Amino acid sequence: MMNTLLRCICGPKLRRIHRGADGSPGFYYQPRILEKHSDSILGWAYILWSVSYYTSPLLLLYCYRKGMGRWTNPEYVQFITILEETKRNNTAENKKRLAAYSFEFNHWPEDFRWNEVSSQKDRRLTKATKAGVPLLKPEHKYRGTTDSFVGLILRFPCQIIGYLMANSFGRRMLYPGSVSLLQKAIMPMLLQGQARLMEEYLGKRAKLIACDGNQIDTVFVDRRPADSERGKKLVICCEGNAGFYEVGCVSTPLEAGYSVLGWNHPGFAGSTGVPFPQNEANAMDVVVQYAIHQLNFQIEDIIIYAWSIGGFTATWATMTYPEISALVLDASFDDLVPLALKVMPESCKGLVTRTVRDYLNLNNADQLCKYQGPVLLIRRTKDEIITTTVPEDIMSNRGNDLLLKLLQFRYPKVMAEEGVRVVREWLSASNPLQETALYSRYEVDDDWCTSVLQSYKSEHGGEFPWTVGEDMTTEGRRQLAIFLAQKHMNNFEATHCTPLPSYEFMLPWSL
Repeated sequence: MMNTLLRCICGPKLRRIHRGADGSPGFYYQPRILEKHSDSILGWAYILWSVSYYTSPLLLLYCYRKGMGRWTNPEYVQFITILEETKRNNTAENKKRLAAYSFEFNHWPEDFRWNEVSSQKDRRLTKATKAGVPLLKPEHKYRGTTDSFVGLILRFPCQIIGYLMANSFGRRMLYPGSVSLLQKAIMPMLLQGQARLMEEYLGKRAKLIACDGNQIDTVFVDRRPADSERGKKLVICCEGNAGFYEVGCVSTPLEAGYSVLGWNHPGFAGSTGVPFPQNEANAMDVVVQYAIHQLNFQIEDIIIYAWSIGGFTATWATMTYPEISALVLDASFDDLVPLALKVMPESCKGLVTRTVRDYLNLNNADQLCKYQGPVLLIRRTKDEIITTTVPEDIMSNRGNDLLLKLLQFRYPKVMAEEGVRVVREWLSASNPLQETALYSRYEVDDDWCTSVLQSYKSEHGGEFPWTVGEDMTTEGRRQLAIFLAQKHMNNFEATHCTPLPSYEFMLPWSL
């Protein structure tokens, strides 16, 4: 009895008991009166913790009341018994029993580690993956910088200021979802979304350990038993800066009928750590490894789908795992610097640029150009977040720059001066009617463009960049430029945070 009482005191907070396979309804855990009061006390204590340390008598009172309340509640005692049994014997049967409960994720037993693969030969990485070896390449030095002692001394104050900016308000502005008070405020919404994934879609929750030690909270919905073509494909979803898999973009491919793997950024909900670029790359690495080696998907059947800032980890994944079959980027941007400068004073331009490059460098376009596979960009025509002026100015949408950089890398001869001009003209069209009018004005022949590209590919191979268009007329290059832009980008008439309907989610064009 004393052992059970101790486990109740130290155990995690139980939130929900999911709907059972026998049809028994799911319900939210109802604490007894003592536990309910102790939870209320803890909630206030958590708020006070943000201002000052709470006192030990309050902590003792909380422990006593919480433990006694749980000890007398048979539902909690049953839950903590299953949890302890799973920790001792992590079998599939015990995991299945434990999956019936939603509780604090730090108590969840681990399911997969980044180094679990039997041999390094089996790993699909193109970069070093030993512990302590960064998965991101270091940035090139700024033009004109020097390694002299005087230069280092002169730059030292700016480096200190940049570090403080990035690790204080900078990171929290960039990833507001990592702010604990915000997470506490939206916890009921997250619990409701998690219950939907577990009970309606039979989702499987898992804890992954990244190479930096962070615990990554994931959910997997398997559609392979349905034996549909879409169900055999796995869509890995990368959420936005305030998005969680419980309520995020996973709904779009789910409703479209795909198998789906969602995960939370480091520092979001159950995931530990902070969402700096290195930690983000580490998390994405273990998620892809889990999909290949634990969920047993072929890498050629994996699609990466990202919304907004999730484009960074998505492009990192396709750059690092080039065999991934396709990439879909929704409301994403090419580079963080222009968007950071948009919200900071003009006088801080140099400092902001250096801070972003040193600590928060989300260089999506650079990473995207290292991927050879099919790409689809979705541009929100009323986007108010990734525009650098006003939402009505569609030409300031940084998704335009992402498309231009991709096309200029893949088709440099087509995207010469004239090609860039007509693509910018196509990008200025804010509705389908304007796009169609532009298509007709330049007399774009889809069949001719397709045959030209297929002939080049059959003769020279498919590796980018291509030299197609170098011996072509100006009119031909214009046609190809508009054709390629239209094949790589779809417009969606909505604001930045509008959920993408399932009918708007489609696989990228491919020859």
